[in-house]
Amino acid sequence: MTDYPADIFSEQPDIDPDTLANLGPLRGLAGVWEGVKGQDVNPFGDGERRQAYVERIEAQPTDPQSNGPQLFYGLRYHVHVTKPGETETYHDQVGYWLWEPATGLITHTIAIPRGQVVLAQGRAAADARSFEVTAQRGGTENGICSTAFLEYAFRTDSFRMQVTLNGDDSWSYVEDTVLSVRGRSEPFHHTDQNSLRRVGPPIPNPLARG
Repeated sequence: MTDYPADIFSEQPDIDPDTLANLGPLRGLAGVWEGVKGQDVNPFGDGERRQAYVERIEAQPTDPQSNGPQLFYGLRYHVHVTKPGETETYHDQVGYWLWEPATGLITHTIAIPRGQVVLAQGRAAADARSFEVTAQRGGTENGICSTAFLEYAFRTDSFRMQVTLNGDDSWSYVEDTVLSVRGRSEPFHHTDQNSLRRVGPPIPNPLARG
C-alpha cells in the first residue's frame, strides 16, 4: 500500500524553480569540495589493504524534476579520487543526490566505471545535520547491479553511507560496502571515509538563473 494519489500524471502546481532553496539536508553538499585525509580499506590477497586518498567532489544543483505528482530537487555530482602525490585516477564516480520535500526521501545514485550502479535511499528531516542511505543487493527500490565478473569475484551485498554536515563549510562521510569475495568464507567490509572542505560555491540551477 502507498499514499500515492490516483492521478499519477498531473505535476504539482507552482513549483519553485530555486533548487538551492529546496534541497533540505542536501543543501550542505552543494558546491565544490576537497578532502585530503581519505582512508580506504579494501580486500587484497588473503587480507586487506589500506590506502590514503585525496578527493574532489563537485555537486551542482539541477532543475526540479517531476514524476507526475512526485517532485525532486537534486544535485548532479562527480567524485574524482587520487592517491596522495599522484595524478592517476584511483576512483571515479558520478550520479545524483535527490531530495523529495513532501516525504523526506533522500535518494543517492552511484555509477562507477568498473561496471556497477547503486540506488541507495534513506529519510531525514529538512533541517537534519546527518543522514544515512542504504542499498541491498536484489532490491528494486534500493538496489545494486554489477557486471558478471564483479558478481563472480567481488559480489556487493549491501551499501551504507552516513553523511555528517559540520556547519563550517565542511562535511564528512563513512561508507561501508559489504562484499562476498570469492574464496573467502566471511563477508568483507570495504570501508571509505573522508572529511571535505568547500573550495568553490554552488552554481544556481539553469531555471533559477533564467
